[in-house]
Amino acid sequence: MADITSKPEVLRQAVASGKIQLKPSTIVKIRNGRIAKGDPIAAAEVAAVLAAKNTPQVLPFCHPIPITNVLTEADIGRSSITVRSTVRTTARTGVEMEALNAASTYLLTVWDMVKPYEKDAHGQYPDTRIVNVRVVTKSKG
Repeated sequence: MADITSKPEVLRQAVASGKIQLKPSTIVKIRNGRIAKGDPIAAAEVAAVLAAKNTPQVLPFCHPIPITNVLTEADIGRSSITVRSTVRTTARTGVEMEALNAASTYLLTVWDMVKPYEKDAHGQYPDTRIVNVRVVTKSKG
């Protein structure tokens, strides 16, 4: 773990994004509230907040920091959902990993909730992909 003792506490923010590619028919089911497990967007928003707050439990060298805000914004397209996760804190270290964890967990939650609609006849996921997970921006001060 990096020693951040001498660093000042400042406002820090990171934005991460990613996309899940789904069958168009699955997107229609999401839009029409026809997912058996419930609303994947609502569940993913909650999961993203929990993921950001629990990042040090998943990534052993991340410092536990006071998360002051997690915001997720989703764009539902014809065959994909793109998420932007913004995480803020006032701390000695940044929140890039927390933002990435929030975006990734958001997408994984959607996948978990739509699995039955994405599987092919062999139980595989030929059309389902999580792609382009990345840090969009980070700032401090």
